Amino acid sequence: MPTVPNLGLDETDRALIGLLQQDARMPNSELARRVGIAPSTCHARVRSLVERGVIRRFTAEVSPAALGATLQALVSVRIRPGARHLMEQISEELRREPEVAQLFFLGGTEDFLVHVRVRDSDHVRQFVLKNLSANPAVALTETNLVFDHHTGSDRFLD
Repeated sequence: MPTVPNLGLDETDRALIGLLQQDARMPNSELARRVGIAPSTCHARVRSLVERGVIRRFTAEVSPAALGATLQALVSVRIRPGARHLMEQISEELRREPEVAQLFFLGGTEDFLVHVRVRDSDHVRQFVLKNLSANPAVALTETNLVFDHHTGSDRFLD
């Protein structure tokens, strides 16, 4: 298996990252206790991870279903060859839509993969019609419904 460069991360950094991924609100004193370092050292380590861009943000994971978005879909999008110059504009427009959870710019047959969170199948249909099919730059869309979703592990830290 190929290895990922460690960016100067030692076991303490990896332990801190793992704990913060489980609970980004864990108090510094608890982080320090679990990793076995002084609270001041822990604070400096976490600050360094943020400053180096290893930790980009501390966030809350929200349940889309609790907010009424009970259906997720992945929409593949292919842009017309003569409209490639519009890809950045299309990307910006899609990112502004509240249904868009993630937007991937791809290399390969498709140009974008749009992860949407919506109320129901009619909502995803309306999203595709309004934001993609109505756009003359879009050559093709293919919508796949997500039945189950699991986030990946961050074992590359191992």
